[in-house]
Amino acid sequence: MSHCLVTGGAGFIGSHLCEQLIQQGQQVTAVDDLSTGFLHNLDAIIDHPHFTFRTGSITDPVLMAEMVQDVDTIYHMAAAVGVKLVADNPVRTIETNIYPTEVLLRHAVQGKHKFFLASTSEVYGKNPKERWTEEDDLHFGPTTRPRWAYGASKAIDEFLALAYHQKYGLDVRIGRFFNVVGPRQVGQYGMVIPRFIDQALDGGPVVVFDDGSQVRCFGHVSEIVDCVIDLTDLDAAQGHVYNIGSDEPVSIRGLAEKIIEKVNPGVKIEYLPYNKAYNEDFEDVQRRVPDLERLTATLGRKPHVKLDEILDDIIAFKKQVRGLA
Repeated sequence: MSHCLVTGGAGFIGSHLCEQLIQQGQQVTAVDDLSTGFLHNLDAIIDHPHFTFRTGSITDPVLMAEMVQDVDTIYHMAAAVGVKLVADNPVRTIETNIYPTEVLLRHAVQGKHKFFLASTSEVYGKNPKERWTEEDDLHFGPTTRPRWAYGASKAIDEFLALAYHQKYGLDVRIGRFFNVVGPRQVGQYGMVIPRFIDQALDGGPVVVFDDGSQVRCFGHVSEIVDCVIDLTDLDAAQGHVYNIGSDEPVSIRGLAEKIIEKVNPGVKIEYLPYNKAYNEDFEDVQRRVPDLERLTATLGRKPHVKLDEILDDIIAFKKQVRGLA
């Protein structure tokens, strides 16, 4: 039985990862400071004999030194999360994302652990290409715009992880997540699908930022987590960066219309300028669509669950939580 450490284990993606690892017969230790994660996300496995949860921060080096003992694999999922949180608190974003990653990488080298680093499509910045490949240049905005602190800090994480692989032979792989969604995700940190569904269930309006022409792709968390585990288990993935997500594009306005049609066709859309939603310094990315050739070549597959099916799953979960099912 392999022993896995999952940082950010009570978060949205982290909790689904913990569940999947337990289902596969792994021993799992999760650590989370519960600042943006929730202990109830782990209700299904919290009493499992092969699961251990510790409340604590990845910024605590003493705790991290303890957590990596007797571990075979580290899934580093913890990070500052969500566009709104990043825009509101760039200091926390930078401090959470960079130093703890370096600490964990050092421990991983010493312990000869496998290491999966959860990164983000935000590292591409505002790259103007139709589809983003892992070898594309990064296009960040100016340092006077806090919006780019998240992508820049995660890019530093990637540079660190790849440097440890090159210099010390660390068994590392990196996944850049593209809008991962599913049950248990919350909307208060800027996640658009749970926010739209909650607004539609409340009778509206569904609030779309700017004009809604922004293009995104949404991947179901169950498929994303499967990709993460398989890439971590695969020796051929060592030292590589992978886009992980769906490549089915939809405009945010089109997304709002789909959700309204499924939840309550009488709900109206309201448009809100970015400076009202965030602040005067906010910039957004117009189009974010991954090229999944590398992922497909490595795993023989890519996430394929369609957006309609994803929305049906999340809506059903939201209704169940509200007692509407």
